[in-house]
Amino acid sequence: MPSHVTRIEIADSVEHLFTGGSGADRQDLLSAAAQARPEIRQVLEQLPERRYTSLRRLWEELPLIPVGL
Repeated sequence: MPSHVTRIEIADSVEHLFTGGSGADRQDLLSAAAQARPEIRQVLEQLPERRYTSLRRLWEELPLIPVGL
């Protein structure tokens, strides 16, 4: 995974998906990050296809992505 992507960047692109309580699947995340840097999309493309109910669940799949630089 690209090491120069941070959790803060990912959250800035997708956190709105988790405000309604229904969560998001991988395609939802990719759609939300459509205007994000390509490196962010590359990280999200590697996620398993499942429903993520919170950002915390997303971070469980991305343990090597740092919070910030």
